Amino acid sequence: MHIFSLPAGLSGRIRATTATLALTLALAGCATVPPPDDSMNMAQTQLQAARDAGAADYAPVDLGFAQDKFQQAQAAMAERKYADAANLAEESRADAELARAKARLGATRAQIQSKIQENSSLRAQGEQAEAAAQQQEQQAASASSSSPPPPTEDMPAPTSSVLSAPAPGAGFQTLPDNSQQPASSSSTQGGQP
Repeated sequence: MHIFSLPAGLSGRIRATTATLALTLALAGCATVPPPDDSMNMAQTQLQAARDAGAADYAPVDLGFAQDKFQQAQAAMAERKYADAANLAEESRADAELARAKARLGATRAQIQSKIQENSSLRAQGEQAEAAAQQQEQQAASASSSSPPPPTEDMPAPTSSVLSAPAPGAGFQTLPDNSQQPASSSSTQGGQP
């Protein structure tokens, strides 16, 4: 078996070249990452929007996370760790958006609860007004029933001829037609005997 080995002087140069290349790439990698100014600005804008939406009241934990991440991003920027700063700024922006959404949800729920209470109050007022109106109607009805009825004039009783029962077999009767009778007989029928 034959093992290939480099001459002693050549292996030291390769190691030195490899170390130099690694250091150059590391420095070049740091130098190529620009400061994440846009990410920092967006994170700061989202933080302010979350505060304006009331996140301090409705989502204080998420707002706190966003603020902490933003402060860490600022510290990374000061240390020129731009990649870390960019990541922290994105996390801060996401936490701020979440806090803003929760704040808007909380504010909307508070408005709904307020409207529900207002509706319940109006409903109770309506029921009280209806009960009061019914009570007034009952009082008016009891007042009118407890007072004596207004006097009425007595009507005369009908004559006995009107109240008498019809003769058996009489039923409906037809009247003779006066238009076909002579004029002399009509003068005797309409008068009194």
